[in-house]
Amino acid sequence: MSTLELIVSDLKTLPPPKLEEAAALIHNLKESSHAERTDALRRTAGVWSGPRGAAIEKAIEEGCEKIDERGW
Repeated sequence: MSTLELIVSDLKTLPPPKLEEAAALIHNLKESSHAERTDALRRTAGVWSGPRGAAIEKAIEEGCEKIDERGW
């Protein structure tokens, strides 16, 4: 049984008040996960700007955007 299936199975055995607690906890976990991703994006926004960003862009253009017909 998968983790999700085990959780759902356990949830089915909870009385309504505990089920509401579980729902609130899951909602809080989802919200905090979203906030963590948003914070990570804010912290890293603009990291590859200026000369460093130009160097990375050049490396991508020179090495990553070429199609090697023999490699596929």
